[in-house]
Amino acid sequence: MDDQCVQPQPLRRRPAQRRSARRVERMLDACAELLDEIGYESLSTTRIADRAGVAIGSVYQFFPDKRAITQELTRRNVELFVSRVGRRFMEEDYVGWWEAVDAIIDEYVDMHRTVPGFKSLHFGDVVDLNLLDSDSDNNTVIAGRLRGLLLQEFGLADSHELDVAVLVAVEAGDAVLKLAFRHDPHGEQEIIAAAKQLIRGFLSRQLRSWAKQRA
Repeated sequence: MDDQCVQPQPLRRRPAQRRSARRVERMLDACAELLDEIGYESLSTTRIADRAGVAIGSVYQFFPDKRAITQELTRRNVELFVSRVGRRFMEEDYVGWWEAVDAIIDEYVDMHRTVPGFKSLHFGDVVDLNLLDSDSDNNTVIAGRLRGLLLQEFGLADSHELDVAVLVAVEAGDAVLKLAFRHDPHGEQEIIAAAKQLIRGFLSRQLRSWAKQRA
């Protein structure tokens, strides 16, 4: 799935000047903080403007409503997640794809713990399952980005079966990791470890099955 699948639609216009870009980033930071503090239902453009220290007109200059701000925050989270995973892939040597899967989960967990708004928003599913792309649900977009990283790094054979396997792994991992953070803000280590085992086991079985079919 190409990068254009994450559609940059929520902004009315892209900030042309550095000062405007910093103002938009403050709005996104304010949105993230408020999501953790009061949740999406209580979020408003007025509260975002107050927290960011900008006039409400500045918010509407770039965003039509709170959903659009949240959508842009989600896009930023996705780009941060993919860039962090990509950086680890460049800096670390892995014996195989299974260690890369562990690294992907570790980055998700760390963002859940440290990135404001992420634990409340994840990749947008809390607000709208199609927040990232009008045609694909959020986890399908994420699966496409991770699939691209795995193909590039480990040369796995591109196929429909791989698409399905990565999507199922993302859905299963997302559900179990949400469980890990349901009652523990830092995530229950046993459940995080179980998520890794679940995903590695599932993908291992899939890869062995493909190998037998092509033998």
